[in-house]
Amino acid sequence: MEIAEITIAMGAAVIALMMLGVPLVFVTGGVAVITLLLTFGPAGLPLIASRIYSFLDNYVLVAVPMFVMMASVLERVGVARDLYDAMHVWAGRMRGGVLLQTMVAAVVMAAMTGIVGGEIVLLGMVALPQMLRLGYERKLAIGTICAGGTLGTMIPPSLVLIIYGLTAQVPIGDLFLAAIIPGLMLAFAYVTYITVRVALNPALAPSAADGGGALSLTEKLKHLRPLVLPLLVAAAVLGSIYGGIASVTEAAAVGAAGAFLCAALRGRLDRALVWSVCRDTVRTCGMILWLTFGATAFIGVYGLIGGTRFINDVMVDLPLSPLGIVLVMMLVVFLLGMVMDWIGICFLTMPIFVPIVTALGMDPVWFGILFCLNVQIAYLSPPFGPSTFFLKSVAPADVTLQEIYRSVLPFIALQVLVLTAVLLFPSLALWPVA
Repeated sequence: MEIAEITIAMGAAVIALMMLGVPLVFVTGGVAVITLLLTFGPAGLPLIASRIYSFLDNYVLVAVPMFVMMASVLERVGVARDLYDAMHVWAGRMRGGVLLQTMVAAVVMAAMTGIVGGEIVLLGMVALPQMLRLGYERKLAIGTICAGGTLGTMIPPSLVLIIYGLTAQVPIGDLFLAAIIPGLMLAFAYVTYITVRVALNPALAPSAADGGGALSLTEKLKHLRPLVLPLLVAAAVLGSIYGGIASVTEAAAVGAAGAFLCAALRGRLDRALVWSVCRDTVRTCGMILWLTFGATAFIGVYGLIGGTRFINDVMVDLPLSPLGIVLVMMLVVFLLGMVMDWIGICFLTMPIFVPIVTALGMDPVWFGILFCLNVQIAYLSPPFGPSTFFLKSVAPADVTLQEIYRSVLPFIALQVLVLTAVLLFPSLALWPVA
């Protein structure tokens, strides 16, 4: 068979198996093994093991469980709730203050954890009932929580940035630096949208009658005290990376140790917490590794039969400018994001796309930021939209999934706007080396 026919057959097999509900790891791994047997026979099977081992034999991969553990500990010791309470006190009776404090809390939590799911669940449990009780417009409240929660994909230490860096062989520290401005642009876009909507229609966000406006400055400062150590941990992690003091892996270990220190000082460090944190860390990392096995095998086999070179030739020969080719790649990622988890998308597409981007003379760090922005859109886009499902799991029963989908549409438009800005002005992401 010609490589084009094999490409179509492998793609059709993946789509068919996914539609049948087969887990992605078995889809990609199974198609890879069958393709290898049909092309090289049983003697080619050790090539898959070699490919997987070469990916796992990467010291930076140790950062993943460390950051997951750090996020899990901070989530369980009540840092998010303390942060939200402090923001509520400082917002006072400002109109729309609960919306804005939710967004600020989301930004800070993203810098502490880099994990999306737990952030949305916590904001949904803490902020949404309060906003609904105070009479905030439902769609604006729901959209704010979903969009704010997804900031964890962009603001370091983002797990998306780490996985992309490992897959694309790009320095993770460079990705963390490059993500600062786009991440803050997203947060600023959300805050601006909320502020303008509330200013045009004050009925959307009534004044918070139970805010902290009546408290003295001393009392307000007391609410910040529980946040000092967690914020220092986050600052130490990011500061050591940005300052060149520690590698990403070393900083991740410091973050995990600092999170356990927070738990100890709060009197929450016990056997139950350690067990639950370790269990969640193993589950998350196990899921990532299994997806890695399948996707790495798939891409390895496809590259072995000449597929990577075929896709490269097809892309380069398109009657488009380099920017147009990148747009095609982003469209592919966007469409896959509607039906597939971002980890699978990263492992399946980036080993093919990144060499093409490099061959076109573009920076893979910039492309990584575009990918992460696209992942953020995927987190909100139906029918997959993980963020919508996270919020639905903790939202009141009368909040339907369809209502959540409608609520996030304006924020998806803002995400597309920021992605377009970074696409047209690469210096927004490449400022550290500009």
